[in-house]
Amino acid sequence: MPGSSDTLWDIAKAEVEKRENHEGDRDGLECWERSLFFTGNKNGGKTTIILRCLDRDEIPKPTLALEYTFGRRAKGHNTPKDIAHFWELGGGTSLLDLIPIPITTANIRTFAVVLVLDLSKPNELWPTMENLLQVTRKHVDKVITKLGQTNPKVATEMKQKIWNSLPKDHPDREMIDPFPVPLVIIGSKYDTFHEFDSEIKKIIYKTLRFVSHYYGASLVFTSKSEALLLKARAFINHLAFGFDRSKSMSVDQNKPLFIPAGLDSLSQIGPPPAAESDIGKLHAQTPMELWKKVFQKAFPPKTIGVFREVKDPAQDPQYAEYEVDAMRTQKNQELEQYKRNASKTWKEMKFDS
Repeated sequence: MPGSSDTLWDIAKAEVEKRENHEGDRDGLECWERSLFFTGNKNGGKTTIILRCLDRDEIPKPTLALEYTFGRRAKGHNTPKDIAHFWELGGGTSLLDLIPIPITTANIRTFAVVLVLDLSKPNELWPTMENLLQVTRKHVDKVITKLGQTNPKVATEMKQKIWNSLPKDHPDREMIDPFPVPLVIIGSKYDTFHEFDSEIKKIIYKTLRFVSHYYGASLVFTSKSEALLLKARAFINHLAFGFDRSKSMSVDQNKPLFIPAGLDSLSQIGPPPAAESDIGKLHAQTPMELWKKVFQKAFPPKTIGVFREVKDPAQDPQYAEYEVDAMRTQKNQELEQYKRNASKTWKEMKFDS
């Protein structure tokens, strides 16, 4: 309790120290905030998953650039509701330059990434996953380094904490490279994927299991099925509101995958799905590079428009508004006239020599 002689500054300082001392303690009665960043294939189902997690009965709309929403949820009766901030990146890999926006030193300690991959488009899987995770990781590392300059203890704790999902005696600890913040990989549109040839499914199953395990991530397949959406929701609730994480696991190739982080292993996953003679011909410096080459041999990467300029929403007929569009046209004409006048004036100016 603040004393009667405490200034506002004293009270604020005590509150900051209290929060720092109890960071990660979920047993108290305080409200906590966490941030989730959803990214993945364009039209891959990110919005549907977010709406389901927030119990919102809304029709999903196309995501324009970077969108934000939030949810509140209490873990029990008579307890404050925790807050989860949901950021969603639209456009697949065409808007990579927007990734740094939701990742800051203020939220990095409670930040998590959800990568949604469209299982019905295997030729887009690897380039989508690689581009989004590489750019996200690069900025997360940058933010953690910046945090370490002012609070080295917290930055060190973050790097140690990410290994907690993997048992200390796990045989793969020296062979993986965990993502710097919690990561969940969701394979969407399982209903379409389920109809694929068994060999195609085998390659995708094994590859996504390897990638998830290598990054210390959780992996779950989902679709519009309520039962599968609930499984994906369980992972999201764990990251967003601190609910207990499921300990169940499903690796049956005839069923949707459900693998919490740290429960898989390289021995269970097995080698890349290719003949030994073919693997021997591939030149790779890391296990990830080897799996990439095997996967892309089966599914040549499709151009997905990295950094491609997306269509201007103002020109999209579905967002047409007569008065707004008329005013915009007028302003565009005025701008062009200004440019012409400015250019003419510039050319006529005389400079002292």
